[in-house]
Amino acid sequence: MKKNHLISFLLVSLALLLVSTACGLLQEPAEPSATIEAVPLEIEEADEPIEVEEPTPEAEEPPVEIDEAEEPEEEMEEEEAEELASEEEEEAEPAAGGLLIFEISQDASEVRFELDEDLRGNRITVVGSTDQVAGQIALDLSDLSSAQVGEIQINARTLETDNNFRNRAIQNEILDTGDYEFISFVPTAVSGLPASATIGEEISFTIEGDLTIRDVTEAVTFSVVATAVSETEISGTATATVLRETYGLNIPEVPNVANVENEVDLIISFVANK
Repeated sequence: MKKNHLISFLLVSLALLLVSTACGLLQEPAEPSATIEAVPLEIEEADEPIEVEEPTPEAEEPPVEIDEAEEPEEEMEEEEAEELASEEEEEAEPAAGGLLIFEISQDASEVRFELDEDLRGNRITVVGSTDQVAGQIALDLSDLSSAQVGEIQINARTLETDNNFRNRAIQNEILDTGDYEFISFVPTAVSGLPASATIGEEISFTIEGDLTIRDVTEAVTFSVVATAVSETEISGTATATVLRETYGLNIPEVPNVANVENEVDLIISFVANK
């Protein structure tokens, strides 16, 4: 009798486990809260005081008699102040070779992940992608040592593969996008840039930073190949490899799927416009 109760208990527990797993695989994922937008990049500038030349005082000069046709002294001082303010504004404008901010265009950009798995006995490469990626880059082609990269954000709720069942598993069970809508990469260092570049020249460098998936943040390095297509557009590809286990991305046990690769390739193909 006790044996029958134990078997019944195990069967009920197994059924509840299967139902809970199936709920995540069958329910529709959360919708994106909004179209993704770039986090404004705060340009880091050298803390150098701006010196403004003031007009030389002329207190020691003898007073000048003003003809009736001349303007009163107050009006003359106002005009001089306006001219000085105008000169200061001109000096504050960025030089032609200064930093320019480029913003990633969703219309021409894509983020994707790739990993291998066995599906019904066949080894395949799973590809998931989205165009919901945003970020800004500050660049001066004549002085690449001053280049800066802002936070890159990806809306994980919009990632899709070629299989709706897999999509629901990724959204609900693996990435838990209902609670963690965004994947973010916050750069901490840019290395390997040449001193300068010209329009049409391809350059290679690396971007180190902190990649956050769900509630886990780890240091990751992206290898980047980029080209300044014109003075107003740059394009390129950034790639990195992360481990699923590092971020606790566990694959739910489902029929016909086995040997899911631990290494995941992340690829950002971007076009950014001034």
